[in-house]
Amino acid sequence: MALLVDTCGWIEWLTDDTLAESFRHYLEKIDQLVVPTAIQFELYKWVCRERDSTQALRVIALTEQGRVIPLSTALALYAAELAIEHKLSFADAIIYATARQADVQLVTSDDHFGLPWVTYFPKKQRGDRPMGD
Repeated sequence: MALLVDTCGWIEWLTDDTLAESFRHYLEKIDQLVVPTAIQFELYKWVCRERDSTQALRVIALTEQGRVIPLSTALALYAAELAIEHKLSFADAIIYATARQADVQLVTSDDHFGLPWVTYFPKKQRGDRPMGD
């Protein structure tokens, strides 16, 4: 089943952070993912800032194993409508519109995506991890 994992899910998985296990199930099936170019932008920017451009290119190569959806005029206009309707930022509107246009579930830990067709994993505090993790 195809779906779209939000940028935060990729970062959780890549850094083995508190929600890594929640996203691992989805990201181990990269070939079944829909990947908006907006997520590629966010991931590349984040990995370059936190690591380096070589590592960032490796992450982008991973995303290329999914079905990459570029930003088209039709998608941009649909995203603008969703942004107005749901008060979404530019990137969030593009990501949500891509999921809706592709008719797939959006998986995220960003609470502002309290919208239909969204699977939400609440962010845990680092102190919420069991001992030994």
